[in-house]
Amino acid sequence: MTPLPTARTPEQRRLDTLRRLEDDVDAWVATADPRSGEPYMVPLSFLWDGATLLIATAAASATARNLLAVGLVRLGIGLTRDVILVEGTAEPLRAAEVPQDVGDAFAAKTGFDPRELSSPYLYFRVRPRRIQAWREVNELKDRDLMSDGSWHVTADR
Repeated sequence: MTPLPTARTPEQRRLDTLRRLEDDVDAWVATADPRSGEPYMVPLSFLWDGATLLIATAAASATARNLLAVGLVRLGIGLTRDVILVEGTAEPLRAAEVPQDVGDAFAAKTGFDPRELSSPYLYFRVRPRRIQAWREVNELKDRDLMSDGSWHVTADR
């Protein structure tokens, strides 16, 4: 049996999480139908601005309908053995409401620009309420890095 890598401190885990939020491009985005509770999950690209994540999806999609109706979302970023889970609230934005520089940054990071598509897209600004991160079982105890929108640990850069 391979020994587990040493567990990171919560401070290091927050630094690693912030780096991943800045560098990673895609997340699994989970929502739920407001009437049936049926879960729905899709991969979407995101842009992290240091406090919120920006995602975009077709306005007619199940994800958009669920977010407009409920406004709650969960994102899974990374691999099973190096995961970040973000639970948050989602604020809808039409393309015209997204500042030009933010739309440009989203397009540059994700490789696509919803503003240029013929079918209507909505952006959603996800405000994290809870963030968890862990690699192995030895990091489960301290996996909560944020709750109620406040970080538990500091991470000086």
